[in-house]
Amino acid sequence: MNITLIGMPASGKSTIGVLLAKRLGMEFLDTDILIQHQEERLLKDIIEQEGLEGFLSIENQVNREVNVDNTIIAPGGSCVYGKEAMEHFRQISTVVYLKVSYEQLAFRLGNLKERGVAFKEGQTLRNLYEERTPLYEQYAHMTICEDGYDIGPVVDQLRKMFEQQVKTQKQMQQFFNKNERFS
Repeated sequence: MNITLIGMPASGKSTIGVLLAKRLGMEFLDTDILIQHQEERLLKDIIEQEGLEGFLSIENQVNREVNVDNTIIAPGGSCVYGKEAMEHFRQISTVVYLKVSYEQLAFRLGNLKERGVAFKEGQTLRNLYEERTPLYEQYAHMTICEDGYDIGPVVDQLRKMFEQQVKTQKQMQQFFNKNERFS
């Protein structure tokens, strides 16, 4: 079982991912760090040197090759532009969209360029938010709205959901194993 957390920059993918991994006894993978390691450059430097399209191509390639088990995966916010990567994440994990309102996002974010956020020249945060939101919704198996909640309750809600999912899967497996003996 894997869980992939998607959402805008500053939606808490990495922070929530680490805490959730600890609580569920899973591994944690931040694919932005994987990209930086592979490219031996910071995200902002890759974007500056390769351009937006070059960066998105690299991001799609790295993400579509992620091969893990029992891991919380936190890709960058622009991962939803990589169709192959997102289809891969949907196959190997439950994809959870960490939804944050535009107002909350604007409050949380600092300098977009320093943060290594992939956006087009002249694009505003509002444009970026409106462009990505339908993509997050399209690829997500489930959505968690974070507005009005601190990180702790969001992690607790996700933990409970996935513990219940694992329990249900185990019960189903036991049922089918039991019934196979009688067929």
